[in-house]
Parts: sequence; structure tokens; C-alpha cells
Amino acid sequence: MNARVRPTPRGRGLLTAGLAAVLAAGLVAVPLVHATSATAEGGPAVRFMPPSTTLGLAEPSDLGLDPGPIEAAVAQVRSHETPVPGAAYPMYPGAVGLLGYRGKVVATDASGWAVAYGDAGVALPEDQRVPMREDTIFDLASVTKLFTSIAVVQLVEEGRVGLDQPVATYLPEFAAGGKEQVTVRQLLTHTSGFVAWLPLWSRYPDPESRIAAVMAQPLDAPPGTRYLYSDLNLISLGVLVERLRGAPLDQVVADRVTGPLGMGDTGFNPTAVDRTAATEYQASPPRGVVRGEVHDENAWSLGGVAGHAGVFSTAGDLAVLSQALLNGGRYGTARILSPASVRLMVTDFTTAFPGDSHGLGFELDQRWYMDAMSGPRTAGHTGYTGTSLVIDFESHSFAILLTNRVHPSRNSGSINVARREWAHGLAYAQGVEARRGTDAWFSGDANATTSTLTTALDVPAAGGRLAFDLYLDTEETDLLHLETSADGGATWAPLPFEVRDRGPAVEWDGVASGSGNRRWAQARADLPPGELLVRWRVVTDPGYLGRGVLVDGVVVRGQGGLLLDGEATPDAFAADGWRLVER
Repeated sequence: MNARVRPTPRGRGLLTAGLAAVLAAGLVAVPLVHATSATAEGGPAVRFMPPSTTLGLAEPSDLGLDPGPIEAAVAQVRSHETPVPGAAYPMYPGAVGLLGYRGKVVATDASGWAVAYGDAGVALPEDQRVPMREDTIFDLASVTKLFTSIAVVQLVEEGRVGLDQPVATYLPEFAAGGKEQVTVRQLLTHTSGFVAWLPLWSRYPDPESRIAAVMAQPLDAPPGTRYLYSDLNLISLGVLVERLRGAPLDQVVADRVTGPLGMGDTGFNPTAVDRTAATEYQASPPRGVVRGEVHDENAWSLGGVAGHAGVFSTAGDLAVLSQALLNGGRYGTARILSPASVRLMVTDFTTAFPGDSHGLGFELDQRWYMDAMSGPRTAGHTGYTGTSLVIDFESHSFAILLTNRVHPSRNSGSINVARREWAHGLAYAQGVEARRGTDAWFSGDANATTSTLTTALDVPAAGGRLAFDLYLDTEETDLLHLETSADGGATWAPLPFEVRDRGPAVEWDGVASGSGNRRWAQARADLPPGELLVRWRVVTDPGYLGRGVLVDGVVVRGQGGLLLDGEATPDAFAADGWRLVER
């Protein structure tokens, strides 16, 4: 698959009442417009909603969403609460999911158990279990990193911290071990050269010695030469925030983030333990069933407050944070960041490391858990305990999935499939409007499949010209092939084609993928003379999905005039796996 860029020539009811209390303050109508569009340091445009937007409740159909994919996502998430044959435990005992779109919460679902197992991972009798609720409080694990990052960017906004200043400017002890030149930006983007993790809780006797060990830890690679996700980056930034604010990190987060936003169930070391979801049964350290305390051993050994882990929250509170970011840093009367700072946080600063797009604290464009919501303007994070947050600035939507996947054991495996299913439901509920007429050809949304759309043509001696509208949003390994056959389908050859969107035209050698732009483009190809079959063939791998491939407005012209008008004659196509869709 090769592409060449050349200059463009001139010329159903899914809501429940429990969330209403969380969102009760300031429900307003939301204009479906983009208030702001700008770029940060050359990154993609980030379009914010009106800063006055506060969350309300709506049925998906009220906003033009198809409820079917959301209902399917709810069923899929719930299905993982039952063990598969041969497994000791399900993927997770319970989950709370929330979907937001254009300032409205369009789906919430709480299912399964917040507490299902006792000591040694033994299943509790049902009358001793604790059901999951919409307001269950979860250990967010590494989603904590977003709160620390916001606290750091607030300092940047105030001019008290420079992103490209050495961390040692603010924490002189950090210079130890050859870290003199590591910058604040490199800690936020995981390009510092730190190792991924240290067993602080077991190797050092007290919080002071554990923090000192992080400060003294030498680098594993020169700063800026690799991307490696590391808890040490955010532990260090947590210390930086405390040093410059003169207050513990939990107080800073409460005073400057969660308090102003009214996130009353969010913070370190929760007091409402009876509403928390249990995590792991731990024999070493001997903690028993962990509930109401941070699961991460290093954060636990630091008193439950650390820059990398320790924050607890609910789906409703995280919805408020998500909307505040979609608004450009404001929710209600509270502003926690300027629009410029939010743009900065979701700008990709790791373009030197393809596949590891990262802003300031936020992961960007990660299909492995964002699925079809993924794109250059999609930000989020996951947590080891089974949590995830995805915020799509392009569609003004967010997907929150909170599970207790480490209850009772961290060995139950990855929940990435559930994260993708939840995000997929919201993405596909939005659909894609046809470019021409009322419907378009859609290649489907299944992994590990091949689908074909074929039409027969009699092209005159002078050749012909194929034109069609193309919507292409796939991962790089899910490929669209445009092909021709001159022997009735016995053999096929790639048909080079050109795609013109905004800006330069791109010439493909017959095979294309990717984009993330989520918009229609114009495609053109020259056809040789003769009796031909032309087909669009989409091959998906077993991995992740985007929003797929759509083809519309197919027109073929030859020297003698119009050879095919796909809008007028849809029966001229033979579809295997493709189907006509209205959105």
C-alpha cells in the first residue's frame, strides 16, 4: 500500500433517574454549534462547545442518534460479567457506563456487583454481595494522571512552570542520576527516559524514602529519545505540584479541580467506603479485599495520595470533567483551564513515536480502547483497575466505562474488548450521513472479515473515468482495495485512484486505509477500455475498528457519455457484506 501526496490543482429508553441528581445544577439547552476552532503548536483544530454548556439528560433519538448500537454496547458490557467456560472469574464482576453527546447524557448503565468476592477470592453468597449502582465510587488507578496533569498545566497557565524548563528548576533533587535536562513536558508526555515502574512499596520503608528514590532514580534512556509510559513521571509531577503550591496534592486537586466543578464524589482516600467498588484480594502485602483504599501498592504506600494513582470517582463526576474540557475548560461558573490550555493538553507532542500519540497527560488517538471514537482529536486514559475515559472533541462526545476488573484478582485479564465495545456503541450511534441522496454503501463493522461491492462496466475504447464519494475511517491494517478484473473475476488487479479532500490530493496505488478525519472526500480513477468488473474490497484484521468505509455517488463516464449512475441504479451493484445505509 503506497500513497503519494501531490499539490491540489487550483481552481430506545437508556437513561435512569439516578444520574439526575448529579447533573441537577444548571440544565440548559445546548446549541449544536462549534464555538471555537484553533490549533495548538500545529496540531489539529480543537473545536469547543459553548462554555455555558452544562449537562442534561436526553434519549439518543432526541439528538438524532441511533439507539441500536448503544443498546448493543450495553448488552456486550453486561455479557462480560459472566465467566467464560474454564475461567475462575468473569472479566469483571460489574460495571458502570455513561455516554455523553453534545452536552447531554444519552445512556447510563449499572450492572453486576460492586463487591462479589471475599477473602482468598471466594465468591460471596448473593445476599452478602453489593450491587453496582450508578453512583458507585471507583478507584480510577492511572486515570489519576489526568488530574495531576491538569494541576501542572494550571501552574503553566499561571506562568509558574515552563513546559520546556528542566524539572530540576523546581525540584533541585530531581537532577540526581543524570536527570538535569529532563523537562516538564517530557514527564507529561512519557518521553523522559524513566523506567516504567519501581517497587517503592516493598523496597523502601516509608513515604519519604520512596519519594527520595524516585528523585534519585537514574534514566534508562536519554531524555526525548523514546516513549515509555512510566508511573515515575507523574509521581514526580505530583511532588512538583505540592512543592510549588505548598499543599498536599489531594488538597490541590480538591481546591482547584474537583471542588470548583462540583465533583463531590471525586478525590483521594474516599470517605464513603460503603459506596466504593472492591478491587483485589491481596495477600502480599496482606491487605485482604481492598475496598475504599487505592489498589496500586506504590500509591497505597504513599498514604493513598500520589501523582500516578489514588483518585476515586463516579461516572457522573467524570462526565462533568469531560464536559468541562469539551467546553474549553469551564463548567457552569467554574473555569479550571483556559481554552488554550485545553488545546495544549490534547496536542500530540510525540509525533516522533508513531502509534504513541500523547498530549500533556492525555493519550491521543488510541484505537486499542477508543475504537471507532479514535481520531486525531480524541483524548483519554485508562486505569489498571478497569477504568477508562474517552473524550472526542470532533463529535463533542465522551464514553466512560468503570469496572472493577481486578476484583478479586488482577489475573482475570484485559478488559480492552469491553472498552472498545462501549466506545464503539457511541461512535456508531452517530452514523454517517449519505453524501448523495438518502443512503450510501457501507462495508460493515466486523473484525476479521472481507466484504466486496462489485459492478460490471463496458468501457469504450477511449477509456473511462470512475468517480465516487469516499468516507474512510479505518485503522492502518484494515484495508480498502479498489480493483478491476478483465476476465470475469478470475483475476484482479489494483486500480490506482486519487482522493481529494481539503488540501493536497492523495494518490493511492489501489489500496488505502486510515484517515481519522471522519468526512467525505472525492475519489477518481481512470478505467481501461473493455468489459470490466470494478470492485471495492474491504479486509479487516482481528484487531480494532474505525467507523469503516462508505461509498456513495458512484458515477462512470466514457467518451460517449454516462456509463453508470450508482444513485439511479443501485441494483447495478453486487454486494457481499456491504449494505445500503441511511446514516
